[in-house]
Amino acid sequence: MPDRRKRRLAAAVNWVLFGAAVAVYPFLVPQFWVVNIGAYAVVLGTITLSLTFLAAYGGMVSLAQMSIAGISGYILAVLSPHAATMGGTPPWTLALATALIGGTLGGLLIGLAAVRTQGISLLMITLAIGMIFFYLTQQNTTIFHGFDGFRGVQAPVIFGVSMRQPIVFYFLCILSGVGLYASVCYLVRTPFGLALQGIRDNPRRLMALGFWAGLHQVAAFGVAGFIAAVGGVLSLWYNGGISPGSIGVTAMVNILIIAVIGGLGHPKGAFIGALLFVLVQNFAIDLVSRERFNTLIGLTFLVIVLVSPDGLIGLWGRIRRKTGA
Repeated sequence: MPDRRKRRLAAAVNWVLFGAAVAVYPFLVPQFWVVNIGAYAVVLGTITLSLTFLAAYGGMVSLAQMSIAGISGYILAVLSPHAATMGGTPPWTLALATALIGGTLGGLLIGLAAVRTQGISLLMITLAIGMIFFYLTQQNTTIFHGFDGFRGVQAPVIFGVSMRQPIVFYFLCILSGVGLYASVCYLVRTPFGLALQGIRDNPRRLMALGFWAGLHQVAAFGVAGFIAAVGGVLSLWYNGGISPGSIGVTAMVNILIIAVIGGLGHPKGAFIGALLFVLVQNFAIDLVSRERFNTLIGLTFLVIVLVSPDGLIGLWGRIRRKTGA
């Protein structure tokens, strides 16, 4: 059997085993591990996936992805039943669609402003946009409820089953994460994805061939906006609310840290980095005091970057090459 067929067969077997493990996981562990570890890691990984897509295939590092997730989260919170609901709300399907469209449009608008620059300038522009949205939500009490934000937001109930039930929510996150991951892997092999990677590597050559570089980059921000919007919806249902603190500068930087830890070179790095981040976040108190969490995650980030600049994905790849696996 040729080596290529062996590799494909091994990859297929690995994916089947991984899928089986993910499927049985929530039935073998306590509820805390189902929701606070498994589901939440996928939520953060989904938002990080939007950043990884832009960075890996577009060469654009954006710090506004958590803000886009916040846009969709706030839209859905406003349109959903919550602790301060004074009147009726639209059907959850309409509210969900509006939130996803709002997040996608937010990504497109940020792209329009950001793609005029590149490198550190693009990074700082997206950070500035994120901070503008943060202060807007913090100071506006009419729509965004100011510093308190929204509390008691209810997840939809479908056929008598709440989407916030632990196992149901876990599988909802898994299906969303797998679907978006597969979509990204497919998209980057389409003419649009190949053109985007060409613009990343040599924009002048692609423009000489007739491609509109700016349009492709803005469209990439739109795709990333939709991915982040899905993560924002899941985050809202996970937390049962949203406030300015959940989209502040710390949250924005955390997404970048997760992406770098997992590896910016491949979409799966977003979820691997998110899993490690959530584990450290939950169990750091067993090693250090709660106030030292940022120190611990910073040291973890520093060690991984020094050992493997391309994150855990790159480290695993080097281990496999050395062992011949």
